[in-house]
Amino acid sequence: MKVFGLTGGIGMGKSTCAQLLRARGIPVVDTDDLARTVVEPGQPALGEIRAAFGAQMIDKDGHLNRDELARSVFSDPAARKRLESILHPRIRDLWWAQAKEWEAQAHPLGVVVIPLLFETGAESEMDATVCLACSEATQHERLAARGWSGEQIDQRIRAQWPIEQKLAKSDYVIWTEIGLDVHADQLDQILRAIKSRVAAGQ
Repeated sequence: MKVFGLTGGIGMGKSTCAQLLRARGIPVVDTDDLARTVVEPGQPALGEIRAAFGAQMIDKDGHLNRDELARSVFSDPAARKRLESILHPRIRDLWWAQAKEWEAQAHPLGVVVIPLLFETGAESEMDATVCLACSEATQHERLAARGWSGEQIDQRIRAQWPIEQKLAKSDYVIWTEIGLDVHADQLDQILRAIKSRVAAGQ
């Protein structure tokens, strides 16, 4: 089985692409979902976050106060690195376990969505990488539609590699500027190329 990493800038269409992949019968795991799993009440990571960042990071119901944590880590690169050191190893273990399940189920291909794929060096564990991208103006427009302020948008963009750097390291690229049909057409072309590689044992 081949495992492919799907990445791209924030707001550039990763979730949409994951939906298109699932609709085509390809199993997908999103590390954003896994990140929520590892900080559920009772999980060791939640206790480590409390110890590292303070009791205010946990709400009265015992859940992670995501807004408070975001304010803390996105304004402080050292704090963000500390959080990543708590979360990333656990997230990696979960997506690898999922990949092993896919292999046991005889899937020829599985996809892991990792926003920080290159930033964390996870590309070395992938058979190939696909990057989604759009213009900076469209990216800002999409993130503003989520209700984020300009400062929040800039902080999150700065927390990732520039999209040009991601594109340069990727095996395949999908440009999501135009529309869903074009996005899907590009994905289908890549899937055909990937399936050819799998069939050839590459």
